[in-house]
Amino acid sequence: MNRLFLALPLAAALSACGSADEPPTDLEAARSDGEAQALARNIEAGDFLDLALGPKIAGPQGEEVESALSNAEGNFADMRSFVACPAAMAVCDPQTAPEGTIYTYVHVVFPGEDNEAGTGSGEANDSSDVERATSFRMTQPATGFTGAAGYSKDEALAAIGMKADVVITCDEGALVWTVSAGDGGDQWEQAEPLTFWWQSTVPPAGPAPAYAILANYTPATGSGPCPAAAPGAVNACLAPSLDGSED
Repeated sequence: MNRLFLALPLAAALSACGSADEPPTDLEAARSDGEAQALARNIEAGDFLDLALGPKIAGPQGEEVESALSNAEGNFADMRSFVACPAAMAVCDPQTAPEGTIYTYVHVVFPGEDNEAGTGSGEANDSSDVERATSFRMTQPATGFTGAAGYSKDEALAAIGMKADVVITCDEGALVWTVSAGDGGDQWEQAEPLTFWWQSTVPPAGPAPAYAILANYTPATGSGPCPAAAPGAVNACLAPSLDGSED
């Protein structure tokens, strides 16, 4: 299958981390031919604050979907998600949206819990105390992905500090945000929000079990807005590589 990007393995990302006393971590330093190939195809991360978002899609659960990322041991993150249309649109309704509309999928992820009694998954999340979260990802292909994705750089700075490093790659058509904070010191941890976003030409069909976090070295999964099935839609992760080769 043709792919434009490759996912940087978690072990490789962790091996690139330095100590808390070192300069900002640099996930751009490849240590093998495979890593070099993956890093050369990273997605350039856009800042969430630079987006001009319009109205949100209102689904059965309202404009925002709240969920928990969990496994058999308990909940490891709260997630609040929404899908927005461009700023120029007055209403975000896929049934009436013009052809070519770009939908921005936004996921605000709180490792452990969001510490708000009326949101997230509430007291059920108290079973997890996340000291280190290292990635957020999709577990299904990003149907209609345009190639534009990013995160909130201000939130990463607030949570982790100057050494924060987030690299966006693809894994079999799914997006992966690898978060590195180096060894020791501040990490992306309990109740610290990080906002991740990506854009698609395909509107959501509704919440689906398509998202995951790696927290305390443990994977946990949950639901969020996911594009509808669209066999003809392009996914930038699965486009031919820039040099015309196939992976």
